[in-house]
Amino acid sequence: MAIHGTLTTMSVPDLLQFLATGRKTGSLKFSRGRVVKQIHFENGVIVGSFSNDPNEYLGQVLIHYGKLDEARLQVAMETQRQSGGRLGEILISKGLATESDVLEILRIRTLEIIYDLFLWDEAQFEFFDSDPFPEDLIRISVQPTSVTMEGIYRVDEWARYREFIPSDRCIMELVPGWVASPDISKEARMIMDFLEKRITVAEICYNMHSSAFHVYAQLYELVRDGAAQVIGKAPELAEVVAEEAKLPATVSELLWAARSACEDGKPERALPLIQTILQQEPKNPGAHALLSVAEEALVKQIYAKEFSRQAVPKLLVDPANMTLDDIGSQEGFVLSRINGVWDIESILSICPFRDADSLLMIKSLVDKGVIGF
Repeated sequence: MAIHGTLTTMSVPDLLQFLATGRKTGSLKFSRGRVVKQIHFENGVIVGSFSNDPNEYLGQVLIHYGKLDEARLQVAMETQRQSGGRLGEILISKGLATESDVLEILRIRTLEIIYDLFLWDEAQFEFFDSDPFPEDLIRISVQPTSVTMEGIYRVDEWARYREFIPSDRCIMELVPGWVASPDISKEARMIMDFLEKRITVAEICYNMHSSAFHVYAQLYELVRDGAAQVIGKAPELAEVVAEEAKLPATVSELLWAARSACEDGKPERALPLIQTILQQEPKNPGAHALLSVAEEALVKQIYAKEFSRQAVPKLLVDPANMTLDDIGSQEGFVLSRINGVWDIESILSICPFRDADSLLMIKSLVDKGVIGF
């Protein structure tokens, strides 16, 4: 039997308690905008999870916790692309990561996927009783009670962080004249380097291969200690789309424009419109249906007209001579992974973005003459 609803009618703690008390077996699915997460239960115990958020892919989490670097991840992803199989098992079999490391990170990843759900304001959920688990599931065992206690703690902490840093779109910098202590951690030093670039908090998160909660905690400490400050906020996608396209920002008109763009064979024009709709109405069924269509069409179009999956991009300019005024921060992340050896699919495998978004950025870099083939 399936149950369904929204987080406005039943909270994440209540859902976990209900499934644990009832010793349920099955999969609990959450969807918000383009992000889908699943928690797998067996007799009320959490045994695994899934997320389509690239920041929560196993490889990205392994990188964040220092168990892997991007070069070794790319080797494993190439093996997976050619032969299939589970990424964790490939890493172990090739000696790129130990079994204990992979199992530890799988457990951490499952917990981080769930903890992030506690911070969602709204989403749709659905539980499928006795739904079969994915064939490639690597099992863990986590008691929902402990997850709930930590999740509630994070909600309280998140509220404190948001007082100083109210949005992912905030742009921050180090306070002029502030000097770091000599014993500052490597991770804190990395965050400070990103602050010097004056990029958004969201961009710091994906460059750190880390969850928003983890990055916010460190940024909060820097603001609290007088080391960093918020200096502005990047515009929302809806504002950018409305300004560039000169379109009314009502959902119905944006949806009509997105459908028209898809029908005209312009999925790259449709995607930002769909993303704008989902920001305003995360549960909009028309936008969800159109999203997969537009992304699939875009990927096919780029591979057919621009470059192949096996094409190897090469730098045509010196990145040191470029600034964020020339390329965006996300484009800069992709650009830093272009080494003249990895092909397009290899680059996509290590980028914490959806494939359609990464391909659009690569195409933009080609159009700007920054890279070529």
